[in-house]
Amino acid sequence: MELEKLFNQNFLYDLSFFNFENAITATYFADSDLNIIKFNKNFRSLFNSDVTLEGQNLLTLLGLLDVAQSYISEFKQMLNEEGKLLIHKIKIKVGDEERYFTLASTRTSSAFSDELIGVQGQLIDRTNEVTLQAKNEELLVENEKAFEELSFKTKRLEKISNQLAKYLSPQIYKNIFETDTDKVETYTRKKLSIFFSDIKEFTSLSDRLDPDLLAEIINEYLSEMTEIALKFGGTIDKFIGDAILIFFGDPETEGTTVDAEKCLNMAIAMRKRVGELDAVWKKEKGISEGLQVRMGISTGYCTVGNFGSVQRVDYTVLGSPVNLAARLEAACLPQEILVSPETKGLVNNLFEFEEKKPLKLKGFSGTIKPYQLIVNDEKEKRVAHSLHSSETLEVIVKKPDDLEKILKELKFIQDDYRAKLTKLEK
Repeated sequence: MELEKLFNQNFLYDLSFFNFENAITATYFADSDLNIIKFNKNFRSLFNSDVTLEGQNLLTLLGLLDVAQSYISEFKQMLNEEGKLLIHKIKIKVGDEERYFTLASTRTSSAFSDELIGVQGQLIDRTNEVTLQAKNEELLVENEKAFEELSFKTKRLEKISNQLAKYLSPQIYKNIFETDTDKVETYTRKKLSIFFSDIKEFTSLSDRLDPDLLAEIINEYLSEMTEIALKFGGTIDKFIGDAILIFFGDPETEGTTVDAEKCLNMAIAMRKRVGELDAVWKKEKGISEGLQVRMGISTGYCTVGNFGSVQRVDYTVLGSPVNLAARLEAACLPQEILVSPETKGLVNNLFEFEEKKPLKLKGFSGTIKPYQLIVNDEKEKRVAHSLHSSETLEVIVKKPDDLEKILKELKFIQDDYRAKLTKLEK
């Protein structure tokens, strides 16, 4: 009698697959034709109670679980060709719930009994893992979208910031964007030097000029004046048509005297540049009247900070020194620079002044004694040289006619440096 006849079939299966019931996966054993012979309770739980499993073909059962036909075909092909398979993620419908499993199967062999030759496999529940992975992927997509949106908003903010910088003086821009506080109603009282200028009879000039030519002229003029103001450290308060309001001493200051000195040097540099523009405009733009600018400067205590409404604020300066600078400018002759007594007192040893007749100015009790700033060619050259005394020299050629002037200016700078070096060597 053969040994296998000593054992019945169930005893062989129990002996060979003793861990079926203890397995945490859905485990099965089928014959060579994939007809189910043995399974555990986890495999049973995948199907409705009225479904008969024993003797049922495994491929048919996979179809009952709504497994995609492509996976069923892959299962059959790999098992026939390789004798084993591992499909990592199969979607299975258990009742009304969609779950995910890994399907692993292999053909078995036995020299002891033909009953043990077949296919053993298991379905490993990966639902939680797949769900978590899907959530992670969603988070990654959301993070990527958030990053793209942040990048877009950052670029947009940079663009707006760059555009806003054109409307604000660099000092004010820095004060707004580098301060930690969001309080906008801040203001303080400081001693400032105030500069006010405008173009004589600009209103009548603007009435006669073509709008495009007018825009070209005023933009060029304001650009040139702005460049000079920034190089001397002035805070540009505002443009009022052709008029310019600049102050020194806030938000940065080197002391009241230095602030006043810078303000006067700025006015000298502006006057010189206005003369150059005047010659160009007469020659190239046909403006026979030319460009004549008046300038007024005063020094005194002002209130400076944010002023305005709930909807809009403006960083500006208020006080009688502002009014005085405007009144002095209005009283100027073209190309004159009038300063207040206090400004003159601060820099009396640095500049030359001519006392003018006392003026009765609107808004001021009594009379004001103005002083005209005397500017000679040597003083203009020194101020112009100070504009180019940094380690790097920026030369902008705007018109071919400017080239000769620029070359002369560079020659003057070169000769000046050589003279200073000669003195040092001696």
